[in-house]
Amino acid sequence: MWQKISYEEFLSKAKAVVVGHAVADAVGVPYENSRRRDLDKDPAVDMVGGGYYDMPRGSWSDDTSMSLCTLDALAKAGDDAGELRVCTLANFRSWLQNSEFTPTELMFDCGITCANAIEQGYGETAERCNGNGSLMRIHPYVLKNFYDINLKGEADAPRCLEFVADGSKMTHAHPRSVLACLLYAGILTKLLISPQKSSVQEGLKAAVDAIYATKDGGSLIYDFVRRELEEKKTYKRVFDGIENVPRDNISSSGYVVDTFEAAIWSLMTTSSYRECMLAAVNLGRDTDTVAAIAGGMAGALYGYDAIPADWRDGLLKRDYIESLCASAFPAF
Repeated sequence: MWQKISYEEFLSKAKAVVVGHAVADAVGVPYENSRRRDLDKDPAVDMVGGGYYDMPRGSWSDDTSMSLCTLDALAKAGDDAGELRVCTLANFRSWLQNSEFTPTELMFDCGITCANAIEQGYGETAERCNGNGSLMRIHPYVLKNFYDINLKGEADAPRCLEFVADGSKMTHAHPRSVLACLLYAGILTKLLISPQKSSVQEGLKAAVDAIYATKDGGSLIYDFVRRELEEKKTYKRVFDGIENVPRDNISSSGYVVDTFEAAIWSLMTTSSYRECMLAAVNLGRDTDTVAAIAGGMAGALYGYDAIPADWRDGLLKRDYIESLCASAFPAF
């Protein structure tokens, strides 16, 4: 049975996820595209500046910018799904074209799939479009579902699924990418309810159970769900326990399956927020996104205060990020 929490506790949890994601993104930015063997010799140990884009310490990337676009849209649109989509797409375009929602008023990174989707107004369903660009920005939708559940005392599973799926399809509409977002939503929700590592497997199971349940409920995503569940086999290692896979067999590329595996592996093989972020970054390659996704989950698991104070203080525009949380989720 769902136990309602106070607004103050909800907002603390929401900030732990959003700031946890943004801080991790900033820790990973200077190391993006680094080779693992180079990081093994000279590993990341702190939040620093520099890197390929030569950004100042505390700078976050497209992972956080696109997430903030969504939070801002949630504040404006509320429960109107159509208006939310319009507002979010407008914010994406303001970010991509005018460098809004950035830490330094400079848009310095955007994936090709995201850029094409923003220009045309929808995500493609082609298999080649299975990067991590929706998974990296989906947590605001999960927090909105968590907020609504707390208000009502129970979950509307089909609505929650549709909400997250629609959020993914704005840029990544292939069932594999959408399923990653739904599985992540299950994990993050369970971590917010019960902050312990066992919630990862419980969240995966809850997500799959909810997806299957829509097949008999006349859900709007009924036809899509059938194809989606065929993709479940691509996440077999996660369901089997990715933490049991040796580090050398973990890939940290921008492919959505690799990123999802690497983020959960980083969470499950470490015992603190800081340790988790450094483990994620030191895998190399797509360091900012793997760390950001792991950071949101680690924020939910360990809480806001577990994010190192020097990293929180070093995060550019942290007050702005936290204010968006408060405006996106008004007091109930």
